[in-house]
Amino acid sequence: MEANKIRLTKEKETYLATLYGKALDAAVENPILGDRFAAEAVARIDYDFKALKLPSGGEISLPMRARHFDQWTRAFLAANPESTVLHLGCGLDTRVYRIDPGPKVRWFDIDFPDVIALREQLYPEREGYRRIGSSVTDLSWLDAIPGDTPVLVIAEGLVMYLHEQDGTALFRRITEQFPSGQIAFDGYSGAMVRLVSRLATVRGAKVELVWGVDDPHQLEKQVPRLHLAESVEFLTLPELVSRLSRNWFSKAMAGALGRMPFYRNLVRHLRYEF
Repeated sequence: MEANKIRLTKEKETYLATLYGKALDAAVENPILGDRFAAEAVARIDYDFKALKLPSGGEISLPMRARHFDQWTRAFLAANPESTVLHLGCGLDTRVYRIDPGPKVRWFDIDFPDVIALREQLYPEREGYRRIGSSVTDLSWLDAIPGDTPVLVIAEGLVMYLHEQDGTALFRRITEQFPSGQIAFDGYSGAMVRLVSRLATVRGAKVELVWGVDDPHQLEKQVPRLHLAESVEFLTLPELVSRLSRNWFSKAMAGALGRMPFYRNLVRHLRYEF
C-alpha cells in the first residue's frame, strides 16, 4: 500500500459506490458531471473499486442525479448569495468543491461521525465550510446553526432511508428555524422503495429503504410552510435515457416505459420552497 493511501474499514465501504460512479464518469471523453474531486478521492483510497457492485448504469445515473442537484444549488446561490446550505447525508460527495460557493455562503455537510471522519482525511478545509458528525434526524445538530439567512437543504439519496415521521420532523424544524428557503431531494415511490429493498436482499446487500413518496403534495400537509415548486421525473430525462440506451431495443423499451405514469413516478426530483 502506498504511504499516503487511506485504508477503509468494512463498514465504510457502503459510501463508496456513489463516489466511484462519479469517478468513472470523470474518466470518460464526454463526462456528465466531470467530478475530478471524486476521481482524486478514489485514487487516494486503498480499495478494490472494481469489486463494488454498482447499480446497472450507475456510472451514468449517479453523475446525472448529482448534476441536477448541482444545477438547483447554483440557481439558489445565484438568487441568494448570502445564505446557508445544509447538505444532509452528504456521504463522500464533493458538491461544496464542485459548486465553490461565494464568501457569504455558510455551507454545512452533515452525516454520521464515521463518514465525517473519512471526509476529513480525504478533503481539505475551506472558508465558510463546516462538517458536522451526527445523524441528520438527531435534531440537536441544528442548535449550532444560525437561522438568520435563506437556507437550501439538499438531501440527495437520503430521504428513502428515513422513517417518514423523522423526515417530516426534520423538515418542520428547518422551516421553523429559517426565514425562507428550499428543500430539494429525490423521492422514490412506494413501489420503488419495495423494489430496491428486494433487489438488495437478493444481492446480499444491507439496504433498507422505508419512506416512499407517492404524492409529493402530501409533504405540504405534513410541513405546512412547504409548497412544491418543481417535480422532475428523473427516469425520463432525455439525456439519461439517451446515455443509458445501448441499442435500438433499449431505446424503444425506454420510450414505452416513459409513457407509463407508474414508471415515470418511480423516481422524482422534488424541490419545495418556503
